[in-house]
Amino acid sequence: MIVLDGVSKRYSPNDRPAVDNVSFRVEAGELLVLLGGSGSGKTTTLKMINRLVEPTSGRVVLDGREVTAFDPVALRRNIGYVFQGIGLFPHLTVAENIAVVPRLLRWPESRIRERVDELLTLVHLSPDEFRSRLPRELSGGQQQRVGFARALASGPRVMLLDEPFGALDPITRDELRREFLVLRKQLNLTAVMVTHDMTEALLSADRLAVMKAGRLLRIGTPRELLADPRDAFVAALLSSPRRQTEQLEALWAGGAP
Repeated sequence: MIVLDGVSKRYSPNDRPAVDNVSFRVEAGELLVLLGGSGSGKTTTLKMINRLVEPTSGRVVLDGREVTAFDPVALRRNIGYVFQGIGLFPHLTVAENIAVVPRLLRWPESRIRERVDELLTLVHLSPDEFRSRLPRELSGGQQQRVGFARALASGPRVMLLDEPFGALDPITRDELRREFLVLRKQLNLTAVMVTHDMTEALLSADRLAVMKAGRLLRIGTPRELLADPRDAFVAALLSSPRRQTEQLEALWAGGAP
């Protein structure tokens, strides 16, 4: 569904590449998680898929066609995009926020109303209770649910997620992460997600792609990377949740962490 072939991005000729010769494939229905520290190139890589950032070199292919063959605005309207800041329009109601892309696509109003109610139900928000609310009247978790509904409004087959749960408290974050995984399977979405959270990545991904300084260090299933990291940075990254688990087990046993 998604192919990156030797993709690089330089913001100026004299700077080091923000993304350096990255290649990977994302199969239909797969969730690939891009993992790495700040400045590793994860978000830039994600944004090159929907042309929010244009590659300096290399190819990005979506469902068999290079993304440069698409009008960038039309491309983005047909790819779901969810990010940490949520980005709901504060002056629009929940229903109006979800309806933004369908209205741009000139759907009939009756179809838009049906779609809004369908999506609110899908993300566990009662249409009667929430469609007329403004974003400021919602909790952080409710706002992110509306963000997911808006990203799904046009019925995309591909979804891009940039730290979608990062601003939420731990309980809401885990709840929404699990709900998203169910939703993704239900809709057979192909997804690429950026996160800094190692545990979130391991528990969510079909495959992990670990990046550092713009380069792809290792890609594989969580089990494959845990068994054979092949790189000192990847090994250190993967050791964090294991070490935290051991510390928690020590606490539960009554010892020192």
